[in-house]
Amino acid sequence: MSDLTYLSATSMAELVRHKKISPLELAQAHLDRIAQLNPRLNAFVQVDVDRVLQEARASEAALVRGEIRGLLHGVPLSIKNSVEAAGYVNECGTRLREGVVAAKDAPIVARLRAAGAIILGVTNTPEFLMAWETDNLLYGRTNNPWDLTRTAGGSSGGESAAIAAGCSAGGIGSDGGGSIRVPAHFTGICGLKPTPGRIPATGHYPSPAGPFALIGVVGPMARTVGDVDLMFRVIAGPDDGDPCSAPVALRSVSLEELKRTRIGYFEDDGRTPVTLETRAAVRKAAEALSRAGFTVVPFRPDDLEQARQLWWKWFGIAGGMLLGPQTKGQENDLSPVFKEYLSWSSAEPPHTGHTLLFSWLQRDELRSKFLAQMEVFPILLCPAAAIPAFRHGERSWSIEGKTVKYLDAWSYTEWFNLLGLPGAVVPVSKSNEGLPIGVQLVGRPWEEELVLAVAAELERETGGFTSPPIA
Repeated sequence: MSDLTYLSATSMAELVRHKKISPLELAQAHLDRIAQLNPRLNAFVQVDVDRVLQEARASEAALVRGEIRGLLHGVPLSIKNSVEAAGYVNECGTRLREGVVAAKDAPIVARLRAAGAIILGVTNTPEFLMAWETDNLLYGRTNNPWDLTRTAGGSSGGESAAIAAGCSAGGIGSDGGGSIRVPAHFTGICGLKPTPGRIPATGHYPSPAGPFALIGVVGPMARTVGDVDLMFRVIAGPDDGDPCSAPVALRSVSLEELKRTRIGYFEDDGRTPVTLETRAAVRKAAEALSRAGFTVVPFRPDDLEQARQLWWKWFGIAGGMLLGPQTKGQENDLSPVFKEYLSWSSAEPPHTGHTLLFSWLQRDELRSKFLAQMEVFPILLCPAAAIPAFRHGERSWSIEGKTVKYLDAWSYTEWFNLLGLPGAVVPVSKSNEGLPIGVQLVGRPWEEELVLAVAAELERETGGFTSPPIA
């Protein structure tokens, strides 16, 4: 293992600025790491070695001229295959888009490049992003660097595997129902699901439009909270292509503001049980934040089950209404995982104008009630999922004598997509099988800085990322 590839992105940028390591050295170390591990992980679906080295040489030449391009000068990053990166495939894990190449960078990719980042390539996703595992007929399945017999999660599973394995310093994922947070939890890294519109989702496929603009976002993933925060500050900001975009200025959180923040925590939602190790992780996080000086109180918000049901009306039923007709007659080219999603979505009646409008009104009313509860607890602490990373092909689990089905295990993230709240995942412990377990910190809309500040305190108390066995 190259020690360089497990430095934080923040450290990489600092060492480059002080000319203690070169962008070319960093890029080559990551390319070597990808060549070594990607055959086992299947995290990257395209890496352009010549282009990466060309960008690294240009980055190095800029340093010689005394130019620092930005906060990420010389740092190698990766991009989820559903986000446009000029010259790279943008297939979203489906044969129906095989060979589609992005003509331009999405705004967030352009912002990363402007800050000096070097794009290593694009990473694997499930077909049309509709799963919590990464597998498709185009590129196959992505494996977890902690245990190759298990998934790295989905839909940003390629990203999480690459980052955890030291093949990338950080990257961009997307999240419509836990697709940043569940993979981060499964692989022991950090990730941020922002408020819709805080980071523009322009250039993402499927497009963030209609009700999906309110639940689907793009966001940063990395091994440390500091790196997630650094990337967030580079890519946040309005863009006209995102219908939820808002000109929310970046801000700092004072220590006084931070420590007077009350945190409510719950170990389960009263419906879907979580593993004993997951409960222990939430308690460990609550105790750690209490030691750090926060007021941490047991608290479970009302109406979580209604939020889960409404989320499915948008992600499941409305999503199936859009994707079903696009894929009809091409079933032989669809992956089993995606066919499974279509079967779930088509099992319920499609929306009428009335049912879609009614679910939208219900969502807004529920969100108002939820935010009123969060006036007392501006930060919520809870599980990221009911289980740690599961074995490839598993579809249900026995927890506390109850069968937990595939769709139910991720409800802990889905609520906050429906409600449009920012949430971060931080690794805090391990399961009895040595798998990472992360916890979720959730804040009020537009308060990403507060969420990340609390996450940083939690990371400091619990130790944060540790490298997986594949290292």
